[in-house]
Amino acid sequence: MNNTTPTVILGGGFAGLFTALHLCSGHYPRPIILIDQAERFVFKPLLYELLSGEMTDIQVQPRYDELLNCDGITFVQDSVRHIDLQQRQVKLASGLSYSYSNLVLALGSTSSYFGIKGVQEYTFGFRTGDDAQALKRHLRECLQRASQTNDPEQRRSLLTVAVIGAGPSGIEMAATLADLLPKWYLQFGGNPEEIKIVIVNRGKQILQGDVNSGLRQTALQALQQRTVPVELVLGASVKTIYCDRLEYQQDDQLKTRSAATMIWTAGNGVHPLLQNLSIPEQGRDSAGRLRVTPTLQLPDFLEVFVGGDCAVLDQPLPATAQVAYQQGAAIAHNLQAIAKGNQLKPATVSMRGTLMKLGLGEGVANLFDRFMIIGRSGHLIRQGTYLELLPTPVHNFKATVGWLTDELFRRYSQPILKSQPQTPVLQWAGNAAAALVMISSGLLFWRTVQQTQFEQALQPTGLPALLNQIQQGESAPLGKSKVKSQKSKVGS
Repeated sequence: MNNTTPTVILGGGFAGLFTALHLCSGHYPRPIILIDQAERFVFKPLLYELLSGEMTDIQVQPRYDELLNCDGITFVQDSVRHIDLQQRQVKLASGLSYSYSNLVLALGSTSSYFGIKGVQEYTFGFRTGDDAQALKRHLRECLQRASQTNDPEQRRSLLTVAVIGAGPSGIEMAATLADLLPKWYLQFGGNPEEIKIVIVNRGKQILQGDVNSGLRQTALQALQQRTVPVELVLGASVKTIYCDRLEYQQDDQLKTRSAATMIWTAGNGVHPLLQNLSIPEQGRDSAGRLRVTPTLQLPDFLEVFVGGDCAVLDQPLPATAQVAYQQGAAIAHNLQAIAKGNQLKPATVSMRGTLMKLGLGEGVANLFDRFMIIGRSGHLIRQGTYLELLPTPVHNFKATVGWLTDELFRRYSQPILKSQPQTPVLQWAGNAAAALVMISSGLLFWRTVQQTQFEQALQPTGLPALLNQIQQGESAPLGKSKVKSQKSKVGS
């Protein structure tokens, strides 16, 4: 394959998008084609903010043609129908087909329903901006209807939300709704105390087997300290979902819970395209994910790289944004190495802690599994960290300006969660960390808006050079890297 044969990236999530952006910033010599069926990148960790109105649609899901502002990248909005590894060709639903010199599989995962009847028909997913908007419309309609009905049973059902699954997504969803729905219902003249938020989980513990398991006690306390305390139904195996209720087995008894809103956060499955790839069975794990070499290549097809939720190494990694982001950077580095005839390097992923949303304006930041910052400081660290991961400087600037404006004017100025007591030193550390995040964001704003003035004023301090290194991925909290904007080239 010569330099005119493109590198094709399938999937525009964290792994795929940041592979493309790193290649762009490194002046990759081959054409790049990124294919995704959606027109917008979805920053999934911030979908709760989109649901609650804490952030806007533009901030949480920017368009690919705005992010991929690079001459060497063509974005194609289409669905992939077939991947032919032997012929090195990708076929799309539109009839288009692309040959590739290298292929990047970054398709992410899909919801897994475990064969439970009614889940797909009657529960809400929460993976896209459309999911968030659909859930928001439904919830507000339920609240409005509840405020006007005189039937107590109907009102009880309309005001009950069942979140199925007690992983991070379920916990963040329940905590958000337990603060948000009372606020909305009060606007309709209802009694917020009538709202019921329930988590139904098969396991007997929340966050079981998850990278966030160390936050279990903090999350449990937060769920009870919301505007409406969250009810936990643990050790409950869901059997059937109906349009207005769910059936589950608990303590050898079949039980029923009425609810007008049921949200499915219980599991992920491998992307269907991966199931149809012609690779040996030993090339997959028990979940169907693709086993890769330390350099993130398919063992039998070394021209193919795999990242994010699609890939599994000997040491399994959590399906989180920071893992996918760092794998995207590693794949880009190795693609550059192939193009230049250099040696490939094993991908290294550094887990720098975990972040969770625990209500409106409340969160927890577990930094390097050593320092736990909760409450408003945890919220600021979570927001600032995620905003610093937003792709490209221009979008980062727009999103963070909006967020800082809200924080400075304290849109949610009345704290809802009474954070558990912290030592003065830990509280000081949390505030200091939050302040550093905001200061670093402010410096990036200044440089984006008035780059010449920024360079002249701070050149003696060395800060401009440091920020340039951060942008190029040479050093950054949570593996940050951004790209230099160039003229875009968008296909369809």
